[in-house]
Amino acid sequence: MRDAIGGVVNLVIIVVFMVIVSGYLAFNVNYTKAFRVKNKIISTIEEYEGNMSNSALQEQITNYMRSIGYDRSQNLNCSSYDMKDGAGGGYCYKQVRTNSSGAGEDEGNVKVYYKVITQIQIDIPIIRNIMPYFKFFTVSGDTRAIKINSSYLEG
Repeated sequence: MRDAIGGVVNLVIIVVFMVIVSGYLAFNVNYTKAFRVKNKIISTIEEYEGNMSNSALQEQITNYMRSIGYDRSQNLNCSSYDMKDGAGGGYCYKQVRTNSSGAGEDEGNVKVYYKVITQIQIDIPIIRNIMPYFKFFTVSGDTRAIKINSSYLEG
């Protein structure tokens, strides 16, 4: 009887270890995906010089998200971060004006940067429902300062 209980305990330890390792690997894969999407969004915004109303910018981001399998329908609450939803969801962004004196700037041009947030995807119902309340499930980054036309200013 003692050997049977010892075998069950060993089996439980092995199964728990496998679940922890598998969960860690799955989290890392999804973290990498969210990080890559964030970097692509930042580089695309910089490429289009901050014109978020450009349909080519939105289409390029959406196509990239589709190509790597990033789920855009996740529950990312942008209003809790005081940000705007990206095209089709899946990310949030905010235009932030830099504190420049304005001296020497071209007429009508303003320096801004964009703050971007993507969310790590976890498709476990209990965890997925509590994800919006924890910031460690998000990946954020900023663009470099971009000189934009004042007609592109938001808010």
